[in-house]
Amino acid sequence: MNKARRRLIALVAICLVAGVALFAAKDTVRWGLDVASGKEYVGNGHGTAMLTILPGDTGEEIAKALVDAGVTASYSATYREVLRENATFYPGQYKLSLQMGSAAAISTLVGGNTRVEKKVLIKEGWRASQIFAALSKAYGVPMADFQAIQPSDLSLPKSALNLDGYLFPATYSFTPGQSAVSMLRSMHERMQIELDKLGISRSEEHRVLTLAALVQREGRSANDFAKMARVFLNRIDTGMLLQSDATVSYGANSATVATTAEQRANDNPWNTYLHAGLPAGPISAPGSAALAAALNPTAGNWLYFCTVNIETGETEFNATYSGHLQSVAKWQAWMAAHPGWK
Repeated sequence: MNKARRRLIALVAICLVAGVALFAAKDTVRWGLDVASGKEYVGNGHGTAMLTILPGDTGEEIAKALVDAGVTASYSATYREVLRENATFYPGQYKLSLQMGSAAAISTLVGGNTRVEKKVLIKEGWRASQIFAALSKAYGVPMADFQAIQPSDLSLPKSALNLDGYLFPATYSFTPGQSAVSMLRSMHERMQIELDKLGISRSEEHRVLTLAALVQREGRSANDFAKMARVFLNRIDTGMLLQSDATVSYGANSATVATTAEQRANDNPWNTYLHAGLPAGPISAPGSAALAAALNPTAGNWLYFCTVNIETGETEFNATYSGHLQSVAKWQAWMAAHPGWK
């Protein structure tokens, strides 16, 4: 091989090595140019910025949102990092810093460690309207969106007149931007899980939920739930009206414990002073204990119960009307001594 040929081969090799090195360093060079031109921040930033990723948000939308929130400096640098990472993002609210480098920002989002969970507690015994209000306040979804949802939207039984009783009370963490119907569907699915665990068939679902919801609303202590369920079933078996003030209050759209003569005379399908048997449907959201009590009532001959101390929940059970009247007298005395309770 002559000298000129060896020089040419060496020059080509040098050019190839240089090309590979330049290609490998292109990201670093581009990053340096972006920093110099103000299109890129350096480091992990400072302060606090919040970013919400909604279901279906694309990489382009997230890159733009990061810039709009003051997290990253430019769309081009941020989106380039999204593509480089082949990033997968999950809906939620994330806590980031201001003026972060694009790589740091995308890495933080992908890692998910700064995802902020907004939880909401749905309490046992709540009506659907109370559940709607809590979800609306926590997630900013208009009340009207919840109120517009019909039983058929959640595939409830035809016997369901509304959503009460079909939404399981628990602590939930929903995604920002999640629709009202999606939230309630999740809560109904959670109730179905509880019913399935207890072996409650779909044909029995409405009746069990109605009894459990009544027990949940009337009861002050889970320790009394199974005895209360027995009282209601005993009254049905003997042809007595249930005469539950909780059903009267529900039918009259009242929030008080005690009811008036006018409310007890209001003819609606939940008024158990007027209509025999269980009310037309659940009046509250029953929890696991109330569901279990409805399925497994305590054996006993009680026909009456009365909570004699609203504050402590102390409740007396009686098999005779005379014994019940004594308990009612105790309750009336307690109410007279505590005029702030209704």
